[in-house]
Amino acid sequence: MTSAEPAAGPAGGASAILARGLTKRFGRRLAVDSVDLDVPRGSVFGFLGPNGSGKTTTIRMLLGLARPTAGQVELLGERMPRATATVLPRVGALVEGPALYPFLTARDGLSRLDAADPRSVSRTRGARVAEALERVGLTHAADKKAHAYSLGMRQRLGLAGALLRERELLVLDEPSNGLDPQGTREVRALIRRLADDGTTVFVSSHLLGEVEQLCSHVAVMRAGRLVMSGPLGELRAAGGRSAAVRTPDPDAAASVLAGLGLRPSVADGVVTADLGPGGDAHDGTEPAPESIVAALVAAGVRVRGFEVTTPSLEDRFVALTGEGFDVAG
Repeated sequence: MTSAEPAAGPAGGASAILARGLTKRFGRRLAVDSVDLDVPRGSVFGFLGPNGSGKTTTIRMLLGLARPTAGQVELLGERMPRATATVLPRVGALVEGPALYPFLTARDGLSRLDAADPRSVSRTRGARVAEALERVGLTHAADKKAHAYSLGMRQRLGLAGALLRERELLVLDEPSNGLDPQGTREVRALIRRLADDGTTVFVSSHLLGEVEQLCSHVAVMRAGRLVMSGPLGELRAAGGRSAAVRTPDPDAAASVLAGLGLRPSVADGVVTADLGPGGDAHDGTEPAPESIVAALVAAGVRVRGFEVTTPSLEDRFVALTGEGFDVAG
């Protein structure tokens, strides 16, 4: 997939989020520059970028919390902000940390939040609140005041607020912030269950390992611009593949690979060579992995191991943004 090209939506062109030319200026500073974004319905979509890349500003514009300088946004097929009143009740969001009632218990705070929704039914409020607390693992602390919660517990409580109603779209800004490994696994499992039930989940995160395990699609921001968007597998494959041969005959193996038109290198008894892009981007000019192994065996090279690898998401992120990913965005 080419840089900054939005991913195609699912059959029928249905998109949970569709942005075209989304731009935001703060005075003379261009914070978000002509972003085109297409989030397929039913996907778990990872939104990545270093600190200051424009991720949170983009999210705020998508939700109608900030007015774009230019561009258009559709949520769940409806033009925003024109359809705010009908669309936002179908959207749950946790942006820039949860807003809590610090001196109310979790149960009372969620009850008040639910009561603020004119569509909520008071006689079923208690059941909704209890279910939301259970889904995020806070039943045991339901009657504890929010100001006494840890950072991770506050994150879960904010997520519970977003889940008081069934949502078609869930927008989460750093949902694992402050969570311990067990809490992170629980949130990951919850997001998977929501996606399995048909909810589209749009998640901004700095935890690349989590994104790789969780997301079907990703987009990468850099300096206010979208530099890549599409299925996770295509993003990784676009970075190329490499072959690694473990052998006691590294010089002979390197000679075979060079004869196949590759450019091998040898280090610690392992011979490596780039194979070019994989998947749909592969143009067939590089030899297939099975052909490489066959050529090595035919030349009498003793092959102890052979592996074809693609770059990790972190490798691709560094290649696209020119920096590491040790910030929260």
